[in-house]
Amino acid sequence: MEKAPSPITIPEKIPPEDPPEASPKPYKKSLVTTLMEAATRRSPSFKEDTYFISHLKSSEKKALQDLKDKLVASYGPDGECTVWGMPLLGGDEKADVILLKFLRARDFRVSDSFHMLEKCLAWRKEFKADNVAEEDLGFKELEGGVAYMHGYDREGHPVCYNAYGVFKDKDMYERIFGDEEKLKKFLRWRVQVLERGINLLHFKPGGINSIIQVTDLKDMPKRELRVASNQILSLFQDNYPEMVARKRTKSKFVISREGYAAETLYKFITPEDVPVQYGGLSRPNDLQNGPPKPASEFTVKGGEKVNIQIEGIEEGATITWDLVVGGWDLEYSAEFVPNVEGSYTIAVEKPRKLSPSEDAIHNSFTSRENGKMVLSVDNTASRRKKVAAYRYIVRKSSLL
Repeated sequence: MEKAPSPITIPEKIPPEDPPEASPKPYKKSLVTTLMEAATRRSPSFKEDTYFISHLKSSEKKALQDLKDKLVASYGPDGECTVWGMPLLGGDEKADVILLKFLRARDFRVSDSFHMLEKCLAWRKEFKADNVAEEDLGFKELEGGVAYMHGYDREGHPVCYNAYGVFKDKDMYERIFGDEEKLKKFLRWRVQVLERGINLLHFKPGGINSIIQVTDLKDMPKRELRVASNQILSLFQDNYPEMVARKRTKSKFVISREGYAAETLYKFITPEDVPVQYGGLSRPNDLQNGPPKPASEFTVKGGEKVNIQIEGIEEGATITWDLVVGGWDLEYSAEFVPNVEGSYTIAVEKPRKLSPSEDAIHNSFTSRENGKMVLSVDNTASRRKKVAAYRYIVRKSSLL
């Protein structure tokens, strides 16, 4: 006879109410190849190329100095030559980081790197890129949905999310891309999003010098967006070299299968920083209130039920919790169990099946007596192991 799976219990005690701690010239890649910055094979983290001069090969050090000499010869020692607000002729470490990005983009070929940098400087001047981050371009309906900076990965890289599925709606597509002027305005807005992300970088050896790009390809109308996406790719490849953090291999890409977004993203980004639509706990306005409260991560094995017990809840206290399981497709419930023997258990949330597309649970409960909250996720009907996360805060009654 098959043994019934026994529940796993994760007991929790109420913590003190402290604030949370909180190369050769590249070819133009196809849209799908280049946009797949989202994620799935097991890979522990992203890495930064070294920007410590002492770590460079002698040939790379020479290339850096040769590029500086070319800049001085072209612009003069006191010439105006700035990128992202930083003078390239000042001789400081921030300038070195930027110059090394251009050199790496052209496999340390000095002449090619210099030509790329010159074209970038000319484009930035013509595009007025230095001022674009502060402009109001009137794309409120796209902010927080199509391209947006949101939180950081586990190593501190800013994360940019991209989702173009909204453009399958023909009216929306016409509104944004209906003619050449509209397309130009959209491109300017997309550059604005990137420039705002770049403003979060350190540009120093050992610092955070690149961005994580997460792109949601679901429902994206590839054919209709071909012109816009190709222009975006050209702009970014030509003028923003080495701005995407690499995996611990040479690749910049990790690909996630549909339904495994949370499992993939949790490898690189903590659940409290992953947006709710991708299986995380972060809602659109959360980051306006400071660093997010850290979440606890756990896994729910196939055929397993997990009970999270939050003990020590006093009479009159209010507990607020968030809980999510990647790919859900399981049963969830919440109940309050009083300490006094013989008292009735309160079904705060009755058992219900959650679909794969459900956002994180967010709920609260005020107790009338001392007891504990039990949050249950029942995965006994599935063989698939799932990633999960939860967090909570308990506020004592001000009347006591």
